[in-house]
Amino acid sequence: MSKRPSISFAKYAAVESGTAILLVPAEGKAAAEAESVVGQALLSRIISVSDFKGKLATSLSTLAPNGTELERLVLVGSGDPTKLKGDDWLKIGGAAFSKIGKSKNVSVVLALPGTDISAENAADFAQGVLLRSYTFDKYKTKKGKDESEKEDKFVASITIQVADPHAAKKAFASAEAVADGVILARNLVNEPANVLGPVEFAERVEELKKLDVKVEILTEKDMKKLGMGSLLGVAQGSSRPARIAIMEWHGGKSKDKPIAFVGKGVTFDSGGLSIKPAGGMEEMKGDMGGAAAVTGLMHALASRKAKVNVVGVIGIVENMINGDAQRPGDIVTSMSGQTIEVLNTDAEGRLVLADALYYCNDRFQPKFMVNLATLTGAIMVALGVYQAGLFSNDDALAAQLFDAGQATGERLWRMPLGAEYDKLIDTKNADMKNIGGRHGGAIIAAQFLKRFVGDTPWAHLDIAGTAIGAPTNEYSQSWASGYGVRLLDRLVRDNFEG
Repeated sequence: MSKRPSISFAKYAAVESGTAILLVPAEGKAAAEAESVVGQALLSRIISVSDFKGKLATSLSTLAPNGTELERLVLVGSGDPTKLKGDDWLKIGGAAFSKIGKSKNVSVVLALPGTDISAENAADFAQGVLLRSYTFDKYKTKKGKDESEKEDKFVASITIQVADPHAAKKAFASAEAVADGVILARNLVNEPANVLGPVEFAERVEELKKLDVKVEILTEKDMKKLGMGSLLGVAQGSSRPARIAIMEWHGGKSKDKPIAFVGKGVTFDSGGLSIKPAGGMEEMKGDMGGAAAVTGLMHALASRKAKVNVVGVIGIVENMINGDAQRPGDIVTSMSGQTIEVLNTDAEGRLVLADALYYCNDRFQPKFMVNLATLTGAIMVALGVYQAGLFSNDDALAAQLFDAGQATGERLWRMPLGAEYDKLIDTKNADMKNIGGRHGGAIIAAQFLKRFVGDTPWAHLDIAGTAIGAPTNEYSQSWASGYGVRLLDRLVRDNFEG
């Protein structure tokens, strides 16, 4: 697995050994703190000869010049320092880590001319380093014993020089907690389906008890008593039993209503009898990206001791095929009492979320609910893979989510809901059907979910294009991005902590 670097903060000082990382702004000269490492004249010459423009998150690595004890010199572009926003500092941190190679001793001079780099900026840089260091190589065997031992011993020690190390360290404690939540989500999504089924996922959730998260696991027997026919119908074709995991973090006042997050956790989606094409089906091990994000979020909030009451509910199933599998045309009764005609067994995520959302709302009566799901390919047709779809019955909540997306780089775009779309899931055989027509598939899925949330403020995030197989960037090189953890942590931090 990842060789996590050791990160510390210190005041500006001479860098005399190891690798030095310096920031260079776009088309400008470096800060005096950076120039002091190798001298203004030499640094300017390196920038000029290499034609390094300092564009955001670009980098240049060179052997250290003669006359110093340094091993390597790395320049990282900051772009225009006055325009840094969103996840730019994470990108800079990730770009810096990508160039350290096998260096064990790394010093970062985090300084830009005429720019006050805040403790939060420094923490974001360090978070970018951690997230870029992540790899999922758990199942790769090593070629030789010597090589294995050498790799096991390699851990980079990174010292980040800043104006106020104490403040940066304090800010990083929170940023590191969030990074750990993202990494947990990535690990869950990257696991193969033969290793991580519903029961195993639930066991991973129970590990959050170490962080004082209250965890409760519902079995199939429990769900049958509750009347969760919608969720259980999806699971009935698998030999691996379904689970619902409930996570509670009590960091706010006891009288305060909780806020709630609900995740789709289909640990493998064959499509059921409406079977998916073989090409690319292996990626359906990641159809639990929503549940992974909720689990990672709860880890982050508990780790940083967030001052808020939060509930996380995830429905965990495997959608497989056997003689007991759900058939197209079957009618199931959800926990809400509403009946559903299942016309396509590959539109299963909404069936899982229907019972999970209703259960969460009925039991906890939260201020609002946000659900996350790798729900439809249609959202990728609409938005591509750089933004997730946002559907909501509440304008204020939608605005808060949009702003959190802009601030973190986990961007959202609001999609419509409306009565005309809702009519498309009416059917003469039951209260509703689980698919509509050919067009507007992501919207129809959202309309379906809306029937199970009542009047509670609610938002649905369709993360099919952003959670798995999304384009890599400076701080995410993983097939599983961990999308949603930083977004929702920011939503909570900015709007709901006491």
